[in-house]
Amino acid sequence: MAGSCAPASLQGRAPVSELFASMEYGPAPEAPDVAQAWLEAHSRSFGHFIDGKWVKPEGRSTYVTKNPSTGEDLAVTIQGEEEDVDLAVKAARKAFEPWSKLPCHVRARYLYSIARNVQKHQRLLSVMESLDNGKPIRESRDCDLPIVVRHFYHHAGWAQLMDVEMKGWKPVGVVGAIVPWNFPLMLLTWKICPALSMGNTVILKPATYTRLTALLLAEICAEAGLPPGVFNVVTGNGEFGSKLALHPEVDKVAFTGSTEVGRVLRKATAGTGKKLSLELGGKSPVIVFDTADLDSAVEGIVDAIWFNQGQVCSAGSRLLMQESIAEDLIKRLKQRMSRLRLGDSLDKTIDLGAVVDETQRKTIEEYVEEARAEGAEVYQVCDAIPKKGLFYPPTLITGANTVSRCVTEEIFGPVMVAMTFRTAKEAIALGNNTAYGLAASVWTENLSLALEVSLSLKAGTVWVNGHNMFDAAAGFGGYKESGFGRDGGKEGLYEYVRPEWEQRPHPKRDDINFKTFAASYGTDVAPVPGQKDVSHHTVLVNDEPIPSVDHTYKLYYGGAQKRPDGMYSRPVYNQTGKVLAYVADSNRKDVRNAVEAAHKAAPGWGKRAAHNRAQIVYYMAENLELRREEMAHRLSDLSGVSVIEALEEVDMSINRLFYWGAYCDKYGGTVQETLLYGATVMIREPVGVVGIACPDENPLLSFVSLFAPAIVRGNVVIMIPSEKYPLPALDFYQVFDTSDLPGGVVNILTGSRDHLVKYLVEHQDVQAMWYFGSEQGSKFVEWSSAENLKRTWVNYGIKRKWSDPQEGSGEEFLYHATQCKNVWLPMGEIFAN
Repeated sequence: MAGSCAPASLQGRAPVSELFASMEYGPAPEAPDVAQAWLEAHSRSFGHFIDGKWVKPEGRSTYVTKNPSTGEDLAVTIQGEEEDVDLAVKAARKAFEPWSKLPCHVRARYLYSIARNVQKHQRLLSVMESLDNGKPIRESRDCDLPIVVRHFYHHAGWAQLMDVEMKGWKPVGVVGAIVPWNFPLMLLTWKICPALSMGNTVILKPATYTRLTALLLAEICAEAGLPPGVFNVVTGNGEFGSKLALHPEVDKVAFTGSTEVGRVLRKATAGTGKKLSLELGGKSPVIVFDTADLDSAVEGIVDAIWFNQGQVCSAGSRLLMQESIAEDLIKRLKQRMSRLRLGDSLDKTIDLGAVVDETQRKTIEEYVEEARAEGAEVYQVCDAIPKKGLFYPPTLITGANTVSRCVTEEIFGPVMVAMTFRTAKEAIALGNNTAYGLAASVWTENLSLALEVSLSLKAGTVWVNGHNMFDAAAGFGGYKESGFGRDGGKEGLYEYVRPEWEQRPHPKRDDINFKTFAASYGTDVAPVPGQKDVSHHTVLVNDEPIPSVDHTYKLYYGGAQKRPDGMYSRPVYNQTGKVLAYVADSNRKDVRNAVEAAHKAAPGWGKRAAHNRAQIVYYMAENLELRREEMAHRLSDLSGVSVIEALEEVDMSINRLFYWGAYCDKYGGTVQETLLYGATVMIREPVGVVGIACPDENPLLSFVSLFAPAIVRGNVVIMIPSEKYPLPALDFYQVFDTSDLPGGVVNILTGSRDHLVKYLVEHQDVQAMWYFGSEQGSKFVEWSSAENLKRTWVNYGIKRKWSDPQEGSGEEFLYHATQCKNVWLPMGEIFAN
């Protein structure tokens, strides 16, 4: 009979009555037609997008992009070569001049137009992203694309306001952006939006696995009217990305990816004069206290680790639970895991899609099996894994050793490791017990506890009662080996600008031996008595000249004068060649001692009230003025400048202490205007222990200009004063001691600048290195910093005018002295969001 058989589309499905009993989901696939039509329009074959048009050079090898959920071929793209980079850079360089000189309002209109056009094609981009990457369509559609649109709109605003909000800054030039495969479209937007808004041009190299949405966006930008050459996309392998980063006409490299590749890029770009920002890996803790709403915490944990199959740099892969609620929380979490659904990326009802590639799936499996072999308990829900596609089950590991690789290393997959703690202090210690510092989340209904823990965690983003929330108005980036630089917010704009007075450095590409550079101790100076005339000082007593009491210059660390470990001295000459004094010749043990002293002082100094820090710095100015004449004559004797010029330098140093003292309580942060119903608070925190190597020019003013901005923002410093003229810095001992400066906040080591810098930059517990010396020394500092990815600020051998307000005390000093943390505080107790 007609109607006795169900339609073909319903054949094999359970009766409705059974569905009501089981409450199982049926498939709800998103139609791929629009994405397939776009691919077919290009014959499923793509070249580069350069200078506003498609470019397909002859003789290039190809790469086949596949759908991770099904294994089907999507399209063929080309593997670029060096000539392709040259072509893209030439187009970007040509476009830079007219683009950077456009009125701010005109650039804002272009970004606004792109935002509108992205919205017009939002469904196409969402489907293409899920096909290309394997992530669930509901994540592409409801998370990634809205953030993409938000970034274009937000940065259209920054383009409009650049002349006002970024006064004194200018674009860097041509930006090389390299992005990973986990958020192919969203992360490239985080790079190109601030770059374009500040007047730069961009060459983007997408990840090997996920190239299609980048090429689609380039086409949409051209359709929106973006001038040719402003945004270019080139495809290729990892080596091809290195060619882009190292091209001499690329002024800035913006990279998101693994910490290992970040280290390679840091070394490769060392000494080139390029700006570099790195957003790298993480091992983010999810800290659940016994005051948390456990049901909400469970849902938050699901978002923290199984969002995008755990292929998120900020994934909450370490679950830290207070002991009293651990058993209950694990039970609830396992129950919730049993309801997670895996399936095709275009199915709107799934929770997890496929991982991006077979290599990645095998890597995840190796970590889990190693933990199992070590005796950890591994809980997985394997019943619903599709037979076809690159799927890996949600995994929970308990009982792992704290030094196990699954605990310490980024797995980049749907794997969470659970551990317990007893007290809040222990939770903070465990949370910070990692080489990474990208993100964290804190779960508690106790607001004061949430804030104190958030401020104590060394991470660039901390979410309270939530995880993986992002917005264009809040910068995202890490501490420690999670990299440096921010994507988003006003803080992210500084990655794509340089001071107006500064020209892009182009150092010579001289090779140096990094192993032997400045490694020898005591070879550059032979402190042997009798080799030079010594300047003798006398005082009048009863009208009779008698020898002055000998002044022995020592090292200064921990608030006390110390003799050098090696017991060597080095002469300091005046302008006539006479020995004016001997100073201590420091070695690596002195560096170690100074770093230890600095770390002892850091917690107290960083938490000291900003007003109190300001009073100490003002007190320094007061005490320096009391010694004004003495300091000026010392400068004159040492450097040969007139007493009048020396007095001017002392007066400028006093002025600069007042200037930086004023910033003690005026650069602490702001409330970001994100889409969160609540408050997103951006806090500018100290970087930590900062090594600072001073130049020879203006030995007093440069010394003050460098240590003052660092300490007013809560850092502690190890200062290497001018190698040629160290005495003004050493005379500052008594200024520090009489100004109530706590011991260890400022530490001074004299000796060979580069020899001391070598051991400071190689020290694993120094968080930043500022270097004002030679070209070779600058290259060495940047190269060596890759070991623990400390922040660096170098001058590439170029002198600056320290008396100039911009060169000697501009906003860049505050940028280098702070790191931004965004704390997300949701609301909803009274009114629904």
